[in-house]
Amino acid sequence: MPFQIVHNDIVRMKTDAIVNAANSALLAGSGVCGAIFRAAGYEKLSAECHKKAPCPVGQSVLTSAYNLPARYIIHTVGPVWQGGKAWEKDYITSCYTTALETAWEAGCRSISFPLISAGIFGYPLEEASETACQSIRAFLQNHEMEVYLVVLERPAIQLNHHLADELKQYLNQFLGEEKEQEPDEICICHRESDVRMSQDYGMDTFARPGKKDRHSLNQILQNLDETFSHMVLRLIDEKGYSDIEVYKRANMDRRLFSKIRSHEEYLPKKKTVLALAVGLRLSVTETEELLHKAGYSLSGSKKRDVIVRYFLDHGEYDIYTIDKALFYFGEPEL
Repeated sequence: MPFQIVHNDIVRMKTDAIVNAANSALLAGSGVCGAIFRAAGYEKLSAECHKKAPCPVGQSVLTSAYNLPARYIIHTVGPVWQGGKAWEKDYITSCYTTALETAWEAGCRSISFPLISAGIFGYPLEEASETACQSIRAFLQNHEMEVYLVVLERPAIQLNHHLADELKQYLNQFLGEEKEQEPDEICICHRESDVRMSQDYGMDTFARPGKKDRHSLNQILQNLDETFSHMVLRLIDEKGYSDIEVYKRANMDRRLFSKIRSHEEYLPKKKTVLALAVGLRLSVTETEELLHKAGYSLSGSKKRDVIVRYFLDHGEYDIYTIDKALFYFGEPEL
């Protein structure tokens, strides 16, 4: 996927470039900055930084990575948090944008960021991660690059409190005590083989379509022998989307989408199908049908499936927010 939040130490990232949360003098500091200087080799990195200092707030400077597994270090100077009244968001957006542009101009096609200004500079975690995602998403609309947001501790990624509380209640609804299903809550499996697959592999579904969301019998029969690839292409046409709209909204690599489009019998991983459901802005019922085509099903006992279903249920299709929520709850991203 083009953008991913990862739990790791940034000095271990084997991307073309890693980003240092630097100070204006480009001196070795504490936290992420100190760790990068130590791992790269203090003397050589300090000598190069001395020649390129100072660096203004919001701007970025490129150096060699020396002993690190990356090719380059991009030093960017984040703002010190002053209550949000000193254009901090503008400065931090500029940090991500100039770092990405610097990496692109240097020929990098992968880059790893820390959460800029979220350490000793005091930027609130929720705002810091939100601004990071917004800035990276804007860049990826027009560039093909692998971008990683690297955090040493999972709690560094924070969700909006209201969203976090709603998700906790929603998870408890499905993962708490099991409720007896009403007749109209039972998922419709469109093929006999789907029923067998659900029984054989324990795929308990929980797509609970309302009457308005059900497909007619004629529609189901017409699409009975449709392959996964054909269904994706049909949905793109029916909804009036372009290919690029769909795979960008799904945070999907263009080459993977091309494989799905070009190989009729190709069956992707379940997370890829869920990402496509987000990119296609599908309902829960449409998502269940798309999953069936690839041999999967939504599960009411898997946390990741329940979280994704929450967003589909609410018509919220921001893949970055969904992935951030999954990371927040300790689940694999899409």
